This record gives sequence, C-alpha cells and structure tokens, in this order.
Amino acid sequence: MTLHPDSLAVHAGRDDLAALGVHALPLELSSTNPLPDIELGGLSYEVLATGGHPFEGGSNVYARLWNPTVARFEEALARLEHAEESVAFSSGMAAMTAVLLALTHESQRRHVVAVRPLYGGTDHLLASGLLGVETTFCAPDAVASAVRDDTALVVLETPANPTLELVDIRAVVAAAGDVPVLVDNTFATPVLQHPLDLGAALSLHSATKYLGGHGDVVGGVVACDARLAAALRRTRAITGAIMHPLAAYLLHRGLATLPVRMRAQQEGARIVADWLTARPEVARVHFPGFAASDPDGLVGTQQSGPGAMIAIELTGGFAAASLLTSSVELFTHAVSLGSVDSLIQHPAALTHRPVASEAKPSDALVRLSIGLEDPADLIADLAQALTATADARENAETALA
Repeated sequence: MTLHPDSLAVHAGRDDLAALGVHALPLELSSTNPLPDIELGGLSYEVLATGGHPFEGGSNVYARLWNPTVARFEEALARLEHAEESVAFSSGMAAMTAVLLALTHESQRRHVVAVRPLYGGTDHLLASGLLGVETTFCAPDAVASAVRDDTALVVLETPANPTLELVDIRAVVAAAGDVPVLVDNTFATPVLQHPLDLGAALSLHSATKYLGGHGDVVGGVVACDARLAAALRRTRAITGAIMHPLAAYLLHRGLATLPVRMRAQQEGARIVADWLTARPEVARVHFPGFAASDPDGLVGTQQSGPGAMIAIELTGGFAAASLLTSSVELFTHAVSLGSVDSLIQHPAALTHRPVASEAKPSDALVRLSIGLEDPADLIADLAQALTATADARENAETALA
C-alpha cells in the first residue's frame, strides 16, 4: 500500500510491533546481548562491525553496533526521505563527522567543496582541518570550478543557516559531476524537501531540531543508499557514535507529528514574517516565502513550502540585536530551532562564532524559530521588544546630540 506522507509519518518503522504484541514503540536499553554460541557470536560481531545488518540466528552483540529501537527510527526516517536506508548518530555533528570520515576513506580523496553559508558547526569542522580534510568554500555557482580530481564530497545546506538562502540542489548536483553531494535538510525536513529525489547522495539532519520537535533530545541522521549506509555504520561502530536508544525512541515518536507541526509552524512563520516587513526597526526580513528571498523560484518546485525559520536584520545593528534578544518574553533566547516553542538567537555571537570573518553573518542579524504559539502572541512579544530597541536607540541619539 502506498501511503500519504502524513500516514507514513505515523506508521513507518512500526511494521514489527504487532508481531511483538505491542501498540506503542518499545524502548530497548540493553547494552549487551546474549550470544547463541561462540561461532555465531563472532560472526554477528564481524557482520555488524563492518556495517552489515543482523541475521537470523545471530545476535545484536553490543549496543555500539546495533540497537532495535535505533533501527526502527532509521527505517522510518529512510522511508520519509525516499531513501534505501538511514543511519542515526549521537548528534548532527557526529553524523557529519562520520560522513567525512567514511567518504574520504572510501575514495582516498581528502578534498571537500562546501557551499556557504552553512551551519556554524559544520563550517568550523571543515575549516579546522581536524579530520585531515582540505575544504574549498564557495558560492553555489562556483561549485564546478571548485571541484578537483581529489574531491570526495560537496556539502550544501538549503535553506541555509542562518540567512535562509535557498540553493538549487539539482544545479549543484550537475556541477559536482561524479562527486557525491550532501544536503543538510534540517530546516526543510522530509515534509518539505527530498534531496535524494533531486540527485543528492546524502540527506543529513540535526534530528535535535524539527524531527524531535520538543527540545528534549539530541541526535543526527543521514539518509542515503544501502552502500553508503554500510560505510557509515562501519564508521559509527568504530568511532562509537551510535544514537542512544532513548533518543531514537523520542525521535521516532516525534516523526508521527512532524507533518502537522511543520505545517502549523510554517503558517505561523508566514504571519510573523509579513508583520515584520512593516516594522521600521527591521531593515530586512529573510523568509523563503518572500520573492526577494527566493529569486530562483525554488519554493513550490524544489521545496514545497518556505518552512518556519525567519532571519531579520535590524536597523540598529548589534546593539539593537542584543537588546531585542534580551527583551523578548514569550520567545526563549537560546540556540537551536525547530521546537514547539519559539526561539530567538544571534548567530554571529553564538552558532556562527567560530566561522571565518568573511563568512560570518551580520552583527545586525537575528534568527527566529517559530513554534506553535498563536502568531498574535508572538507578534505582541516582538512588538514590545522592538519598541524597546527603538526607544533605546532614540535615547542614545538624544544623549549624543
């Protein structure tokens, strides 16, 4: 049976529950598992440690290698992403690290092309050279010229963090040629965008964000084909970066409401973004639902909706941004995004602090993650906070005069 995405979000990864005699997702916490005998135990270990799946009559051996709760979440996410498989990690950065290690080892190439802007942690990892990787950062239209004979991977994020710039995935895939392309799909989620359908080899999520949706779990996951998934599981087994089963349980449960949450948060973001455009304290509103933020018309073609993230640049610069983030009452001033409650943060000072100066976002830019509150309440909170920034600026100008 072919299911609508809303139905798939509820039922994916639960096919074995009836046979287990349960309705709700089980949580399996065993750190070690009984072995049928030495020979089968040893074979099970070898298969799992090299990226394979459990086999009938074998054992899951050890939680660093395999866990049924994690595997159910992986199956569910893979189906939502239109992927053969997915591999779950302890965090989004652990997932990105595993991709870099696996692909550079497999190809024996050490060069990566990265399209900026990117999440600050990813940018920092690539720029640091910590994993022995050399990175060329570029704009989307420069990918073809940046790719070399020793390029192992092209990395992009769309919508990009924090300015919400949209990148044409098909165009980058074409420019990359035979080099695999990874898309960070965290902001869009599988509800709005399917990178693998557009030619990307890997779709990565910080599962901490929209997939979990409640600000109470940390994790990362990569959707891809079976061959790449095996390489990622091998890397995960060696490095010990598997997702904890409690995190997988919470994330799998979160997937059931992901489509409903995304649509509701997206609609709230539309209303808030429209209101922000009329505020004199705001110099510019970045929101993919606006034509100015989507010059190539990717919303409606590549991405089915604009999402629930907004970035604003304030006329008062850093001082106004600082005052705004400290004056809100309903928004929580905190890093991260995608939760049911609304968050606000200053990327240049926080998530993008380690990024090179030429790629750092403006000091005047503030990022908003719109939650499930009534948009009127969010607008009222921003109104009183923006008024405070305007009053402070006016007082400062009066004092200088």
